[in-house]
Amino acid sequence: MDRPGSAPEQRPDGAAHASATVAADMPADVNAPARRRAIAWLLVAIAALIVFPFFVPDPFSQQVVVMMLMYGALGAAWNLVGGFLGRVSFGHAVFLGIGAYTTLLLLQSLHLSPWIGIPLGGVAAAAVAFVVGRPTLRLTGHYFAMATIALLSVAQLLVVNWDWAGGATGVEAPIANNPWLLLFRSKAPYYWIAFALALLTLWATVALVRSRTGYYWRAINGDEAAARSLGVPVERYKMRAFVLSAALTGVWGGFYAIYIGFIDPDSAFNLTLSIQIVLVAILGGIGSLAGPWLGAAVLIPLGEGMRVALGSSGSGYDLLIYGLAIILVSLFLPKGLITLRLRRGSA
Repeated sequence: MDRPGSAPEQRPDGAAHASATVAADMPADVNAPARRRAIAWLLVAIAALIVFPFFVPDPFSQQVVVMMLMYGALGAAWNLVGGFLGRVSFGHAVFLGIGAYTTLLLLQSLHLSPWIGIPLGGVAAAAVAFVVGRPTLRLTGHYFAMATIALLSVAQLLVVNWDWAGGATGVEAPIANNPWLLLFRSKAPYYWIAFALALLTLWATVALVRSRTGYYWRAINGDEAAARSLGVPVERYKMRAFVLSAALTGVWGGFYAIYIGFIDPDSAFNLTLSIQIVLVAILGGIGSLAGPWLGAAVLIPLGEGMRVALGSSGSGYDLLIYGLAIILVSLFLPKGLITLRLRRGSA
């Protein structure tokens, strides 16, 4: 193994093997104390989420936590592309909408359970990402961002004119109390489904980022030309990030459609929704595992609380306070809320 800080040893099979070996040989215990603290905080957060519905049975409070988990997971999925790969997408609502429409249309037309429809929604979103990713991932910077916004607009226009998908009216979930169809008269069961999906998303993102794939993503983000010269298959790993991010987003789109019981082009393929996903990740800390979850834990309760407290009589003051909070964090913590615990060290 190469000494830390030294150049990689030259091997006869070339630069690709050298770069892969460096990534594989990275010591696992360099940040062992920080990792133990992170695991401790994670266990505390999981325990708090488990006991929360028993101590706070209020449906509105539970809904806020469900939305917090959903946006944290969406931000974590976006972070694979926007944070670790370094391609800022403003069109991730496309994949959420695809997952939502796939789940509800399969339920409505084929009476297929969302237990199957939600994963199929993730597959459909991944398939679309694979098709559109080939031309768009060749772009960089603001060109890629504009391409994703254009993709969102095109998708919304197509669905509005697609009569089988409900057109501009949208699609509604049936009203029933059937666990197999994920239809409940109470919102409480959806809390546990969102909690399980959040744990699955967290596990998937941690496993990906700490694998060789994650090292390659960071190498491409740092210097794509240098990574390519070292033998990293850049195009393959950019596509992998885009497809996996879309798949996770599509799965949450299916849950979102079942949870609210309705979906239409304006609520699914919405630029504001895409921007909120981006804001959650950036405000929490882009390129970090905990950042999107931290951003959602602050932004979503703040936004919902201000909307309820001032929405009906505040003449838009809820949006003013919400925007002011974003500005303050951006000014004083430009790398996100995650830097509050990283001021004495590096991420």
